Amino acid sequence: MPLIALTGGIASGKSTIAARLKAAGAVIVDADALVREVQRPGSPVLAEIGAAFGSEMITEDGALDRAALGARVFGDDDALARLNAIVHPAVRRESERRFREAWEEDPAAVVVYDVPLLVEARADDPWDLIVVAHAASDTRLRRLIDLRGMTEADAAARIAAQISDAQRLAIADVVIDTEGSIDETHRQVDDFWASLPDRLAN
Repeated sequence: MPLIALTGGIASGKSTIAARLKAAGAVIVDADALVREVQRPGSPVLAEIGAAFGSEMITEDGALDRAALGARVFGDDDALARLNAIVHPAVRRESERRFREAWEEDPAAVVVYDVPLLVEARADDPWDLIVVAHAASDTRLRRLIDLRGMTEADAAARIAAQISDAQRLAIADVVIDTEGSIDETHRQVDDFWASLPDRLAN
């Protein structure tokens, strides 16, 4: 019942790694997808967000206005802390349910939790291994501009709002360097997957 955390900064190549691990046979639980799930229309979490930040955070059709909420909490540490206090417990409960579900289906399943905010929220959970996707901030800045269409200022602000690379690397058991080509990243992921039995045995 191995449980592996996969984390990395924005545009670090984490999704590429997760997709390769899934193709190799891992069960991927995506924290971002869980956030969207617990904030679905009609959910208790969405009601709490509306109560905490105002009804303007909810669209006319009852969905979360993600742009409005993002604008409200971005750069406001107190507001972000209030939001996290609402969302994180619900995501934790749902993620743990998904882990159990995967192991009930296959007790030997390798479950990988794809989680951007590992250091901030769940670094002390009982992970068997922590894998960090790493690329220099300049590389990630260029990816955000070239691949996601952000302005340089917006991209720099998004990177600056996250924890430092040093903080992520400090908790890593395995670092996958995504500076190079996708093929190079895939090779590192394949090597990691092949080494997993030995890593887990130690």
